Formats: sequence, structure tokens, C-alpha cells
Amino acid sequence: MSSLSSLSDGETTTSRNIPDRKDLWNRYDDNEFRSRFRFNKPCILHLLSKIEHLIEPETRRSKAIDARTQLLIVLRYYATGSFQAVLGDLVECNKSTMCRIIQRVTKAITSLADQQIKMPTSEEYQQVAQEFYEIAAFPRVLGAVDCTHVKINSPGGHLAETFRCRKGFFSINVQIVYDARLKIRNIIARWPGSVHDSTIFNNSPLCAMLENGAYGNFYLIGDSGYFCKRYLLTPFLSPSTTGEENYNKSHILTRNTVERCIGVWKRRFPCIQKGITLKKMDTILKVIVATAVLHNMAISFEEEEFFEVDLDQEELANHISHGPQDFSVRSALVNTVFN
Repeated sequence: MSSLSSLSDGETTTSRNIPDRKDLWNRYDDNEFRSRFRFNKPCILHLLSKIEHLIEPETRRSKAIDARTQLLIVLRYYATGSFQAVLGDLVECNKSTMCRIIQRVTKAITSLADQQIKMPTSEEYQQVAQEFYEIAAFPRVLGAVDCTHVKINSPGGHLAETFRCRKGFFSINVQIVYDARLKIRNIIARWPGSVHDSTIFNNSPLCAMLENGAYGNFYLIGDSGYFCKRYLLTPFLSPSTTGEENYNKSHILTRNTVERCIGVWKRRFPCIQKGITLKKMDTILKVIVATAVLHNMAISFEEEEFFEVDLDQEELANHISHGPQDFSVRSALVNTVFN
């Protein structure tokens, strides 16, 4: 249960006047509301019903901020990436209160990750693979994997430089698996920006599951930044036959889903696109996961995309040229499907 001190500005001083909180819920018409908070009201009420018990203040003394307003404040932060002091002007509260609200609500939303972000079950394999197949006739795909960088401020300390990516800024390198509906099926948000995509994948629980045959003869597809395996298929760097060219065309069109998904995710929540300016690393990582949870909820609730989507092109040159690879499944597909 939320403590009073984290949700109000005036519990220690009774003489100070505390301004009335602005009514964010009724302040805007439906279109303005969605553009500011990224969801319509029924969806927000559904989300609130799942986390309200985690963020509602124990009392309303000192005009403590109610759970619904806290959620709107945090959604506004995700939708803008604004500084906490600027967001505080929304409801007449100070920066320190804003920081505590962002931490508390983000943690609550992240607690829904196991429900909202999960790989397909065996009952879903065929349906998910069929949706991918309808894009460009690439068979048995369960997901498209890619990494994207989320910019952060320098975390300081002797390990700070490990967070500097090859483009020169500090970041978290986030691995994501999407399906054809643009839903996030798996996310890993903990690696510094200097770590290579293939290293993140090879050290992930998902890789271990695939290695152990957890998904049968289904597989992921990824760009040439990954090692080709029987469970992770990459494109040919230099196709030399018609079959290899056909394979590449289908692979690229199918994998374009992940590029579009990253674009949708970042445009829906610009705090991910512009960079997270929070100081606590734990909260930064939770914001990344929380926005992934909300992205999936938006897909489930069929929230309309009301923003332009730029394809995420930052990883296209992230190639590898050596290492243990397994081309058996890729070769079989070229010979049996794409020739």
C-alpha cells in the first residue's frame, strides 16, 4: 500500500496552503485525452483496476494524489518524456513527489509483465505462424527478434563507458521479440549499450529454451547481427542462387514487422524514443518494460495508431561475420520452399 509521504506535498507542514489538484480526467475531450495519455478512458480504467491497490494512498490527508491521477501523470510522462518538474505543473506538485509517483506507478505496471508479455503457447503456434506466413510466405515463424537502443544519461561510476553504444551516446540495448500483430512476445531490458545484440540473445533464457527444443520446429527470424541457427534464421549476406534471393526477399518482408513494431512502440511512448532522463537505473529499466506492457494492452484494446511511424533503422549495419552457426534449416528452406 502506498505511504502517505510519497503521494502528497504537505504532510509535515499544516500551515502551508496546498493547491487544489487539477482534474486531468475531465479536462479534455476524447481526442485530446487520447493524444495526451495514449489510451481512451475505458482502457485506462481497465488498467487502473489491475494496479489501483498498489498505488492508492492510504488516506486523502494533505490532498494526497489519488490512484487515477497518478496513473494519468505517469502516462503523460511516457507520452512526452518531459522533466518531472514540468509534469508536476499538471497537478500542482513538486519534483520529488513526481519522482516517487513515476517510480511507484511504473513498478505497478511492470508487475503485469508476466500476464501481458509472453511467448506463444503450443496452442498458439499455428495461428502465430500463419499470421507471419501471410506477410510473405515464410513458414513456421514464431517471432521476429531485434535489439534497439534506448538513450539514457550517463549513469556515472567506473562502468559508465560500458553504456556508451557504438553511435556515441549512453543507452540500454533492449532485445525484443514481436509477432505479426505487433505485440511484444519477449523483452530483455538490462544490458548496457556497448553489448552486441548476439551476446544479449545468447545469454537470454529464451535462447536456452530454443536450444532445448521448447518450440519444436518453429523458429525466430533476425537480421545478420545474429548467428544463424536452426531456431534463429538470418538472411544470406551474398545470395548466389534464385532460391537464396527468394528466401532473402521473404525474410526481409517478414522481418520488417519488427522494424515497424519498434517504430510504433517508440512513437507511442516518446520517452523511449527521445531518451529516459531519470537517474535511478532500476526505474529506467522498469519504464522500458512498463511501456512494453502498455504497448501490448494498446494492441489488445485495438487502440488506433494516431501518429506517424518511422521504421527503426539503427541496427541495419550490425553484422557479424564469424562464430558457430548452423545453416541446416535455412538451407532446407531454400531447397524445399524458395527454389
